[in-house]
Amino acid sequence: MIINCQRLLKNTKISGITLFPFILLRRKSDRHNEILINHEKIHIRQQLELLIIPFYIWYLSEYYLKYLKYRNPQLAYRNISFEREAHANEQNPNYLEKRKFWSFLKYL
Repeated sequence: MIINCQRLLKNTKISGITLFPFILLRRKSDRHNEILINHEKIHIRQQLELLIIPFYIWYLSEYYLKYLKYRNPQLAYRNISFEREAHANEQNPNYLEKRKFWSFLKYL
């Protein structure tokens, strides 16, 4: 389910965020951004595979480890395995149809 959350996301650089089962978007116009929506749908699949709560634990743990390594929040974020998979495949509208279980492991 896609929800516009302009107030919640207005003071951030975040265009969209997935909090299972919702995709929260900053701008209404992003509902038509197929690349962003596909990116967030990849995160939904990742969250389902890891049974939701473990996904968030893994995601945050990996973020903090990458932050300690790079000392840069944006670089840490971009190098999280879940984000690497989503960014690498967000432009492929058929990716989720062919994606194998736990494909994010290739991006560790």
